[in-house]
Amino acid sequence: MEAPEESLAPATHTHDGFFKAVFSQPEHATAFFKSHLPPGIVARIDWPSLMVLPGSFVKSSLQQMHSDLLFSVRIGERETLLYLLFEHQSSPDPAMPLRLLGYVTEIFTQRHKSHGLPLPPVLPFVFHQGPETWNISTTFEDLFELPEELAADLLPFLPKFHHALLDLTRFDPAAEENDTRLRVVLQLMKLARQKELLRFFQWLTGFSAKDLPDNLLGLLLLYALHSDSDLDAKKIYHTLSTNPELEKNAMSVAEKLKAEGRVEGRVEGRVEGQEKGLWIGKIQAFEEFLNCPVSSSDTLGSMGLEELEARHRGLHREYESRFKSR
Repeated sequence: MEAPEESLAPATHTHDGFFKAVFSQPEHATAFFKSHLPPGIVARIDWPSLMVLPGSFVKSSLQQMHSDLLFSVRIGERETLLYLLFEHQSSPDPAMPLRLLGYVTEIFTQRHKSHGLPLPPVLPFVFHQGPETWNISTTFEDLFELPEELAADLLPFLPKFHHALLDLTRFDPAAEENDTRLRVVLQLMKLARQKELLRFFQWLTGFSAKDLPDNLLGLLLLYALHSDSDLDAKKIYHTLSTNPELEKNAMSVAEKLKAEGRVEGRVEGRVEGQEKGLWIGKIQAFEEFLNCPVSSSDTLGSMGLEELEARHRGLHREYESRFKSR
């Protein structure tokens, strides 16, 4: 792989960016928590009050493996915080409850400094993308090996909590009652990690195009194309061909992103026209993803390769600052 590809679009940035772009939107975060928190809590939360709070509690040394979002919601007259940790390292972390204790403690400390007492409850939730199945305990007490004869006396001195967990390796969209958009997002994140994106688009043909607004479809296509360098728009169109309406919408959105032919250019040759097409497609895709005005192909086509690469680097820095620093 060429150096620009490795440095400008690493897979972890793609996963993080998609995670934050989707779940920073209140409607998607609400659908997620409604589907995966205990029903008694779901029934009491004032969901229109949900909002994303600024800041990250993941140490910089761990940000290649984790991202996080903190949400505030109201339960009656009281505030509750929902802490969503996105975990995409190669294997589950047996010390996750200990790490979460540190993050939650930091949230409590900051809240105490800014608001005093009482503290709001913090509900920690781990979103695990795999690829290995999560087969370790989610309970903090299980990190200890206590003498059986002393366990009852020692337990009251230990912090007592567990974290909720969505393990995408176990995610079955057919068994879920999530809304359609959330089912699609979770299935895509699962199959992207497994490098089975064409299977995702084959599965997607079972949905009505009306279920997938252009802004979400654009995010899906952009994430898919950035997750797998062997994937191109023509393969996606061919896979979607059994659902003509969805195929048409995807082609329309991809045309806006200028995705068609751009990834192919990396494989088919390195002549200047193909390389320029690749950079133009990447620039327009980033502009669309960041909700910036999309530059015309004529404007970008008049620029040299060095100018295009510099333009792309600037957009990538904006992408990083917007999604990695939250």
